[in-house]
Amino acid sequence: MTHFQRYRFTPWLLMAPQLIIVGVFFFWPALQAVEQAFYVEDAFGLSRQFAGLANFVAVLQEPDYYQALGTTVVFSLSVALGAMAIALLLAVQADRVLKGANAYKTLLIWPYAVAPAVAGVLWLFLFDPTLGLVSAALKALGVDWNHNLDGSQALLLVILASIWKQMSYNFVFFLAGLQAIPKSLLEAAAIDGAGPWRRFWTVTFPLLSPTSFFLLVMNSVYAFFETFGTIDTVTGGGPGGATTTLVYKVYQDGFIGQDLGASAAQSVLLMILVGLLTLIQFRFVERRVQY
Repeated sequence: MTHFQRYRFTPWLLMAPQLIIVGVFFFWPALQAVEQAFYVEDAFGLSRQFAGLANFVAVLQEPDYYQALGTTVVFSLSVALGAMAIALLLAVQADRVLKGANAYKTLLIWPYAVAPAVAGVLWLFLFDPTLGLVSAALKALGVDWNHNLDGSQALLLVILASIWKQMSYNFVFFLAGLQAIPKSLLEAAAIDGAGPWRRFWTVTFPLLSPTSFFLLVMNSVYAFFETFGTIDTVTGGGPGGATTTLVYKVYQDGFIGQDLGASAAQSVLLMILVGLLTLIQFRFVERRVQY
């Protein structure tokens, strides 16, 4: 028996705990949702009847679903691109700091340790129409802020809260990518007469493309799924559905409206949508990545 044959099951044993967790808490619920999407159930789940594609047809004929889809597109693009842009700017600035660099980096990483619901509460207090510090400053500038009544303001608020929560995650990867770039390349570009702005766009940014692509995929998933806690805490999907994204609509129809079949159908459509988005990113965006 060779050395490889003797230890061929060792990797599977080491991965078994993680595989079990993923199977129990991800794949099994996902399969249940797919099955449930083809049935009509009562609110208590005591009886059900096979409905075929009726749940999907009902969802796709619902105007509120397309409103949530449009809100999701705007919200996801704003959060993903905004969090990446701000994180890249902060990473570039932090990479140049010589004194107190560790303190700056630690402070910029802290927001990632905050739970989405807690982040939502923090921004809710800051922008509270009556007691918020930011809303008071906006009022002094002549801006009437009340996200409880204005849908565009409510959407802007959850976008800002979600960006603040995610940019620390992006900051860590961008900073690591910047520190991995050989300084000799930047010095050579400087000797050739390239200024800081030109060095960034012609040397630094292309070398960060693998990191940027990875973060684009991760931020897209974050915006679609992991912002539920922030939206639920800050606006609850309102006012008038202005901040109801697809994942929040799944919760509203399933847990509040008790329409389990339609909620499961929406979750399946959401998984397909995110899968297609990820496929498009790997098919077209990755072509521009320079490894």
